[in-house]
Amino acid sequence: MQAARGASLTSSAAGPSGPENTSTRSPATRRRKARTVLLVVALAAYSVDVASKIWAVDRLADGDIAVLGDWFRLHLVRNPGAAFSTGTEFTVLLSLVAIAAVCVVLWFSRRVVSVVWALALGLLLAGIGGNLTDRLLREPGPLRGHVVDLFAVPGWPVFNVADVCIDVAAGLILLQAFRNVRLDGTRPTRDATHDSTDDPTDGPTDSANGREVDA
Repeated sequence: MQAARGASLTSSAAGPSGPENTSTRSPATRRRKARTVLLVVALAAYSVDVASKIWAVDRLADGDIAVLGDWFRLHLVRNPGAAFSTGTEFTVLLSLVAIAAVCVVLWFSRRVVSVVWALALGLLLAGIGGNLTDRLLREPGPLRGHVVDLFAVPGWPVFNVADVCIDVAAGLILLQAFRNVRLDGTRPTRDATHDSTDDPTDGPTDSANGREVDA
């Protein structure tokens, strides 16, 4: 009868039992999912980094292990500096910067709703935290500890799992910046005039704020 009187029938009329997508999930649900992803990724990557360093110190002290000949070896290096063994005389400063970086990542993590951002921040937190753990707990002492590196490839400084996490996180952050996706999973609409009107080419939009909802 409603159809006969011209009333539109949409999938939203099916009620909560209908299929759910990203645009219809509540912000609280999406935020909970993103924080879970961030926590799981951070803990998993951090654990792998710590475990690999413990193994390297135990197994590589007597010599290298060739995985792919000269193309990829496991080689133990204790690095007091930053990437490319730079800043070796500023170990304490580097440790303090790492502590500040962990605090900054945790601060921004409070606002994360996007799963891609959650993945990036989780990897970044694991990477910074993994190397910071070495600086705090390894010899020659707190804030002066040397970072354990173990992966060696031709023409590149020896690195570790934490370094890989940081590099992947940087790539994801650049991707989200290029896509103009914010931490909350939204991005500005193409035209301010779209705030009050729906444009099917712009994708799902948060009508209350005039923002597109993204991953």
